[in-house]
Amino acid sequence: MKDMLIECVPNFSEGNDIGIIKQITDQIENMEGVRLLDVDPGKATNRTVVTFVGGPEAVVEAAFLAIKKASELIDMSRHHGEHPRMGATDVCPLIPIANISMEETAAYAKQLGERVGNELNIPVYLYEASQSNPDRKNLSVIRAGEYEGFSKKIKQPEWKPDFGPDEFNLLSGATVIGARDFLVAYNINLNTTSVRRANAVAFDIREAGRKIKNEKGEDIVKPGSLKAVKAIGWFIKEYGIAQVSINLTNINITPLHVAFEECVKSAASRGMRVTGSELVGLIPLKAMLDAGKYFLEKQERSIGVSQEELIHIAIKSLGLDDLAPFDPQKKIIEYLLRNDQQNKLVKMSLREFVNETASESPAPGGGSIAAYIGALGISLATMVANLSSHKKGWDDRWKEFSDLAEKGQKIKDELLRLVDEDTNAFNRIMESFSMPKNSEEEKKLRSAAIQTATQNAIEVPLTVMRLTLNSMDIIEAMALTGNQNSISDAGVGALCARSAALGAYLNVCINAGSLKDETLKTAFLAEAEMLKSKAVEKEKQILDIVEKIIKNGLLSN
Repeated sequence: MKDMLIECVPNFSEGNDIGIIKQITDQIENMEGVRLLDVDPGKATNRTVVTFVGGPEAVVEAAFLAIKKASELIDMSRHHGEHPRMGATDVCPLIPIANISMEETAAYAKQLGERVGNELNIPVYLYEASQSNPDRKNLSVIRAGEYEGFSKKIKQPEWKPDFGPDEFNLLSGATVIGARDFLVAYNINLNTTSVRRANAVAFDIREAGRKIKNEKGEDIVKPGSLKAVKAIGWFIKEYGIAQVSINLTNINITPLHVAFEECVKSAASRGMRVTGSELVGLIPLKAMLDAGKYFLEKQERSIGVSQEELIHIAIKSLGLDDLAPFDPQKKIIEYLLRNDQQNKLVKMSLREFVNETASESPAPGGGSIAAYIGALGISLATMVANLSSHKKGWDDRWKEFSDLAEKGQKIKDELLRLVDEDTNAFNRIMESFSMPKNSEEEKKLRSAAIQTATQNAIEVPLTVMRLTLNSMDIIEAMALTGNQNSISDAGVGALCARSAALGAYLNVCINAGSLKDETLKTAFLAEAEMLKSKAVEKEKQILDIVEKIIKNGLLSN
């Protein structure tokens, strides 16, 4: 069974005293089984957003200890800040990340809420997926009146806490705990100091919209332009500007770039200009890639570029570095979660990679090299596609080549992943052979582990063969229709692809020799033979095209 993973994003009502913040986050960082990903303090909001991940039990324990420490260090009776808040730990959501359902995550949130209420004597309100009462699901509804108004609110029968005492806690206030989907906290910078005008933009875009009078003089709600969006305007003294503070509650419904563009349009209609934006906490990789692709397509430029380039375009287009440097390695959740030991080869320089290959270590070996050659082959074809997309006089064909380049990038990225995965597969075989074999039970477990690792060591190069054969369709298209000045690059791409396929074929064959399942072995070898034959045939077709075009060019000169 795969490990369950949840994210926790507590918001603490302290954004200025680094010493207090550190004492709180130390509770998280010192917890085994938990990884602290991000600490994002805000001076004007006097609030720190913390992000950490781990197994459910470890996350719940870390969250409890952090909430406990915050209750000891933060005096809410002295707290002031721009952001709405009701407690020392204002809100503490749990978010399912991997191999766990929302229902299971909600149960853990209830478990945490009960402990905080009973053991720390802090009033706790459940929200979102953890809350069964529809009138108390929304955070802004629960938090209405904020800390200053809660001494009266908590006495109302309908606002009795879900856990803990129904008495106002002067020092710690109250805490909201629950389970929700991934939320992106995002601020849009405006060239104004007016909160009123920032609120006007917020009301234009947020789903809840604004109250207006109808023709009868009655109050009605006019919805905003974007779904799954919450927003307010505020002034940030630290920056000397007003912002539209946005919560994107479902970025599949309203992506980051759509919210940005809608603010640009609303601000412009009111005589203002968006100068940039600010990300609070972390963001999924897909959101940044989608933004990069959107802005490139808006320029009618190819989106078949590297992840790094797409992210760079997103940062510059959204102005994410307007107020402070934006480091993707520290703000994109997948980058923080990845295990660099699992992809250490592709992080090497060319010289380091070649030196590692030439060393006495048996890995990386032919399988990793085959995958890398394949990545180089499709990279050449992708280069031709991008050159063709931007070729003068071919403006009406940019989308055609952009689509091919995008497909090429996906194949390239997968082949690069397999460079390390082939070496990892080899290492797993070696680890299986080192398992103890003192008893019959240990021998049985060892044998099963060896066979599982061997099957994986066959599937990796077989996947390389499939990908390189697919890449040859793009290489052939570039030879036939791409920029003729780069025809030789398509030819070299075909040579790389065929070499990658044949190199991977050899690895399939040698690893299949150790597989005991004859039916599976026969199927693996049959597919490998078929892929090898097609790769050799495809290479010949592409080289015939390339050589014919080159020779015709020489003759015409």
